[in-house]
Amino acid sequence: MVRSLAPAVITGAAQAYPATREQDQLWAGFFSRHYGGSRLAQRIFSSAGVRTRHGVVNPLDEDISGWGTGARMERYAAEAMPLGKEAVGTALDRAGLDPCDVGLFAVASCTGYTTPGIDIMLARDLGMSSDVQRLMVGHMGCYAAIPGLGAVSDFVAARSRPAVLLCLELTSLHVQPATEGMDQVVAHALFSDAAAAVVVQAGATAGLEVVDVIARTDASTADHMTWDVTDLGFRMGLSPRVPDVLAEHVLSVIETLLARHGLRPADVEGWAVHPGGPRILDVVGERLALPAGALDASRETLSRHGNCSSATVLLVLEELQRSRPARPGGYVVAMAFGPGLTLYATLLRATG
Repeated sequence: MVRSLAPAVITGAAQAYPATREQDQLWAGFFSRHYGGSRLAQRIFSSAGVRTRHGVVNPLDEDISGWGTGARMERYAAEAMPLGKEAVGTALDRAGLDPCDVGLFAVASCTGYTTPGIDIMLARDLGMSSDVQRLMVGHMGCYAAIPGLGAVSDFVAARSRPAVLLCLELTSLHVQPATEGMDQVVAHALFSDAAAAVVVQAGATAGLEVVDVIARTDASTADHMTWDVTDLGFRMGLSPRVPDVLAEHVLSVIETLLARHGLRPADVEGWAVHPGGPRILDVVGERLALPAGALDASRETLSRHGNCSSATVLLVLEELQRSRPARPGGYVVAMAFGPGLTLYATLLRATG
């Protein structure tokens, strides 16, 4: 007899942020000097679509651009713990679960490493069982939340035990020395820190069911987006052609995902799109022919929080559920992009 798997449903979500900074103040107080008053750099900062963002490091008080990678990793280990505890603890509370109920704890991060990992330390401090299974999703970048969600959902459906996914990124630890490369300016204008957690349970009657996940990687453009470990922290490489590559793939990927379930883009009630930048959102909206306002949650998240790497799409999903929740039975698509060049998307269905 073939066992029917219970659907995996997101039943709780929460976020945690370090201190908030004004984008204009970051430019005037640090980055203007850092980039020698470059007018091009100033235009990039002012057009990034970011109004405020968050950081465990405030460059107005502390210039770490010359720090070695070891010092940055020590800081990561210290700063990650309270943010992770807050996000996971609150998400479990909202799902009505105790930490000892968790069967799998997955953590996605590309901005710091330590062993024993923060997954072990957080599981211990939160009171998870000593036999909780753990999964670390490392260095995948901005799209990591989607494969992470796919992995925990498969576990939940197969084992009928709850799981937690935490995406925790501290990009402010990777401010680079001044350079003439505009890709570094773009990264410094966009990126931000955040922790976002979701709880997934089997067969829950209220939440967002994880219906399907799809991925596509165009390895011919692998050099368009990079995240290199250097002696001075992690350094981003970012080609201005990224939106063009995304434009080539996003429609066919989404149509394929939806067609598996007899759906078309017009059948989707909500879109949670990773705001890699304003141009990325413009490309997605144009290629999918989305109606006006469909990406408001993405633009609002970018404006208020910046690009928080893997945590961002979960922040957008929460903003979408707050501002424009899907009706019971309605579909939502969440998608994110990152190194590879890779596009990941998931189809969600509102229950309850």
